[in-house]
Amino acid sequence: MRIEQDIKLDFKDVLFRPKRSTLKSRSEVELRRTFTFRNSGVSWTGVPIMAANMDTIGTFEMFNALRQFDMFTCIHKHYSIEDWGKFNESRQKNDYQHLAISTGISDKDLDRIGIIIEKTPDLKFICIDVANGYSQHFVDFVRKIRDKYPSKIIIAGNVVTGEMTEELIMSGADIVKVGIGPGSVCTTRIKTGVGYPQLSAIVECSDAAHGLGGHIISDGGCTCPGDVSKAFGAGADFVMLGGMLAGHDESAGEIIVDENNPEKKYKCFYGMSSDTAMKKYAGGVAEYRASEGRTVKTEYRGSVRNTVQEILGGLRSTCTYVGARTLKEISKRTTFVRVTQQFNSSMIEK
Repeated sequence: MRIEQDIKLDFKDVLFRPKRSTLKSRSEVELRRTFTFRNSGVSWTGVPIMAANMDTIGTFEMFNALRQFDMFTCIHKHYSIEDWGKFNESRQKNDYQHLAISTGISDKDLDRIGIIIEKTPDLKFICIDVANGYSQHFVDFVRKIRDKYPSKIIIAGNVVTGEMTEELIMSGADIVKVGIGPGSVCTTRIKTGVGYPQLSAIVECSDAAHGLGGHIISDGGCTCPGDVSKAFGAGADFVMLGGMLAGHDESAGEIIVDENNPEKKYKCFYGMSSDTAMKKYAGGVAEYRASEGRTVKTEYRGSVRNTVQEILGGLRSTCTYVGARTLKEISKRTTFVRVTQQFNSSMIEK
């Protein structure tokens, strides 16, 4: 047993320190970025904010809404081959620039994505998603997908440490998903005691990835537009959102009307390791494991468009406060001030 004494920080522990800026307006800030990915060699341009591949968030409807803002959607893995066939009927080639097909790591999963990719050759992104990215089986699966699809952009995760980020990139991943336990409907930290403060995870994993020419996604923990900005300021290339996009028309699930107050409406939002998700897709929680997610009712918020505009507007405003003309510059212009009680007088320089 050993204890690391280094201080680790979360989004709530810091604020941006403002700096002189030559920007006259938020409208001058460019949020789109262009990346060329290390292992596939493929380039992509867009606003690097992603809808999470949860079945209530990563929907085809969410994709149709977010692509209007040049944003990205990781489509959840529970759509059937038939569902993808119907989706493809109305698509054009350029439509596939801003979505990923998601998969687990079983042989059945491999067969499923093989069929979908064969019928949808314009798909560019594959998101290999597991809760624990530290298993050798997961690393081997990433290598298998890279060998089978050398020109596809591979997203893989989740991990929270630099050495595992490097391992996944060297095994074929272009983008590594970073985050264990920070999500609003994730109970991994409570059930297992495992996790890592998200801001520090981003700092350490982005440093490891960028040293190899790879990229990372900050996955989880954002509860407001300021958190999205902090993730980018800490070095994330992409930011993935779940709870912030829940409760909208484009989110899956029926609208629930409060019996005592009909004016109040909700939608269900749950983690993909929750009782709700496992009953829905696996017939229940297996005897050898515990659920690691919760189910909540989130306030119904109508179209996702207004929420997206708040997120993008907040991010542009952050850039003006720190003097970043482009999103690419934000981490270079970031100084985080610690605001938690025990760290009141210190700062972290990026």
